[in-house]
Amino acid sequence: MPDTTTEQPIIDFYTYPPVGTDNWRYLSQTAQVRMLELQMLNRATLLDMTNAETFEQAADFLSASEYVLPPSEDRFAELENTLRLRREALRALFAELMISKAIVKLFGTRDDFANLRLAIRRMLTKKPPGTDYSSDGNISAEQLKEAFEQENYSILPDYMQQAAEQAVLAYYQTKDIRQIDSAIDSFQAEFNLRMARKLKNIFLLGLFRIQVDLTNIRTMLRLKFTQAHSEMGLDKVFLKGGYLALERLKYGLDVGYESLGPLFFVTPYCRVVETGANYLASNKSFLKLEQQCDEHLTEFLKSTIQIVTGPQPIIAYFLMKENEIRTVRLILTAKKNHLDTKLILDRIS
Repeated sequence: MPDTTTEQPIIDFYTYPPVGTDNWRYLSQTAQVRMLELQMLNRATLLDMTNAETFEQAADFLSASEYVLPPSEDRFAELENTLRLRREALRALFAELMISKAIVKLFGTRDDFANLRLAIRRMLTKKPPGTDYSSDGNISAEQLKEAFEQENYSILPDYMQQAAEQAVLAYYQTKDIRQIDSAIDSFQAEFNLRMARKLKNIFLLGLFRIQVDLTNIRTMLRLKFTQAHSEMGLDKVFLKGGYLALERLKYGLDVGYESLGPLFFVTPYCRVVETGANYLASNKSFLKLEQQCDEHLTEFLKSTIQIVTGPQPIIAYFLMKENEIRTVRLILTAKKNHLDTKLILDRIS
């Protein structure tokens, strides 16, 4: 095994990077968020939902929460609307509490990039632009549709124009539709890191670098499982800017699953990789990898408890609440489709 430790960027923390210092302008906002955190669903409730025998029984465990489903002949049909309303309320609260509107806009770009990816895919496959885009970004669905229908991309923000140019160019180089996603993911990662540095926000910088690493770990294991890495340019597959050295990820493609734990032992992601790889090798499933990635990111967000006041707890609550909404949807959808309880537990715990 090559000595990849010398190739890895310096990591001056054990598990999670620093979250920054206090900002006393956020005193009342942080206090409000701390109260809201106490109202989040606890682990026991999620496990009770998972262990319930039916969808109806699982949904009943939400009767005392904000996710209670209204009486209906088809309660499952009400699920998406209930979760949509909770998500809209959360994003409105985030925009209200966050003093720095640049941070609010930055998180809005997540939907902008997702919408752009969909619009470019439709354009290059000769499909209508459509209108089923997220309404939570900085750019409206109507404005995006107009830009692609009239081929007037100047009405889009610079970051969307630049991402679109890179995605279209990447597609025409290989005529591989997957290159659209790869190019936009790469641009979005670089954009996030650049904005975090511009804002001089240590917490956001650490958050985005962790997200890059977790995405790269997912990519490494998916390429390894499908044995598709031999036909792909690895320099374009992995995102840049994380804490992990790309050479370590590339080497991980060529060693056995049992060697991945030791390979990543000196990194903060040893447990994520080892647990995800072992489960993948034995079950041919990425469930545990996704669970471990979610858990690692959530624990980093929880480390903002050390902050007395600042934007960090607000961002952390926002992201953890989004994850809670996704988890509720995952459990109830799985119950409706009679998915094995063990598989749900493997995904969420």
